[in-house]
Amino acid sequence: MTDTSTPPSAESSAEVDEAAAASASGSTDSASAEAKKSESVASDGDLFRQSEIAADYVEGLLDILDYDGDIDELVSAGRPMVEVVGGRLQPLVGQRGATLEALQELTRLAIFRATGSPSRLLLDIGGYRASRRKELAAVARNAVEKVKEHGDPVRLEPMSAFERKCVHDVVNAIPGVQSESEGVEPSRRIVVRVAD
Repeated sequence: MTDTSTPPSAESSAEVDEAAAASASGSTDSASAEAKKSESVASDGDLFRQSEIAADYVEGLLDILDYDGDIDELVSAGRPMVEVVGGRLQPLVGQRGATLEALQELTRLAIFRATGSPSRLLLDIGGYRASRRKELAAVARNAVEKVKEHGDPVRLEPMSAFERKCVHDVVNAIPGVQSESEGVEPSRRIVVRVAD
């Protein structure tokens, strides 16, 4: 019998964890939540093993698809990462990163199958995520300017969990405004508004 269950998406489970932590009240609940969080944090060795599994999986995919690319595996900011660099990789990114997101989920499933644990692996191909992060920072700053100028909330277009996190990070660093996600995947979007 084949296990076809999928691990929860790392970004969506991170949002759930943040909401749970925000709703926790009292020092006992906070201490309990912190203890559970520290238990679930993987060691650097575990994270590097996840990146190695991911790199092997991605290398196999590249061989099957007959694409050439150099694969770097690393651990950054407490999560495993695999970066694929080379020419002719745009088809693996797809429109607005849709193919990249699908490949990342497949790679996370390969890690889950090998380790039995969900992974927060971040897969990047051809530097797409770095350039998209810059674009999203500009979108976030533009939304903040509109909110500060007019005072009305600004609803952004639907985004992936990676994209939403990039926008939240920029907005949360600016005083006087706040952001929150609303809606259901794949139409989940960010709303930027004046801080309470």
